[in-house]
Amino acid sequence: MFKVDLNSDLGESFGAYTLGMDAEILKFVSSANVACGYHAGDPLVMEVTVKLAKEGSVAVGAHPGFPDLMGFGRRNMVLSPKEVKSYVKYQLGALLAFTRGQGIPLQHCKPHGALYNMAAKDKAMAMAIAEAIRDVDDQIILLGLANSEMIEAGKEAGLRVASEVFADRAYQADGTLVPRSQPGAVIHDTKEAIARTVRMVKEGKVTAITGEEVPLSVNSICVHGDNPSALAFVESIRGTLIAEGVSIVPLAQIV
Repeated sequence: MFKVDLNSDLGESFGAYTLGMDAEILKFVSSANVACGYHAGDPLVMEVTVKLAKEGSVAVGAHPGFPDLMGFGRRNMVLSPKEVKSYVKYQLGALLAFTRGQGIPLQHCKPHGALYNMAAKDKAMAMAIAEAIRDVDDQIILLGLANSEMIEAGKEAGLRVASEVFADRAYQADGTLVPRSQPGAVIHDTKEAIARTVRMVKEGKVTAITGEEVPLSVNSICVHGDNPSALAFVESIRGTLIAEGVSIVPLAQIV
């Protein structure tokens, strides 16, 4: 029996600004990555998002990012490992207050945006993230890009790790994502994206944008539901996986 987690980045509204369709996407995912106030989100949004996840029996994880509200955490920053570690610990602590208030565990931690992409290749940054998680709670799962430095750092730190893949993103031959600035980085054909995802889960392989076959370990699939068409895609991918004999379960039931 194949098992996989469906995760989505939620809680990204801020103040008077509403982003995403959180209540709707929570009907289809098994884990939620909740913004912790640095790249998006605020205390009121965190409170509501954690409560909604609990009501929908969706596991909650922290989604820490760079302190960059203006850039939505997608701009690279030059930070020391010490700074990265402290920033991640700070954001974990913030979300822990809300999960504890709801009486649910903080299941995982998945870095956001530029922090995620940089740590996928930068071992020192990846270790800083892993050590931050371990210092706060060594039962928290580190969710990172499959085959990346984050997975290795998490193992070295003694954490449970979960390998993530992306349903609608193209891959390079080394297993990293094709940068959004390049043509073909995002797969817009729904049928193609779903077929690729099923193959990644059941065969552990994806075809790179240059044609090579890339082996991948798949524990979780990142999906986005920030608009009606994206939400329909999430519903389709969940339905297809179930029809293919794949169970959708939270990370804690997989790793």
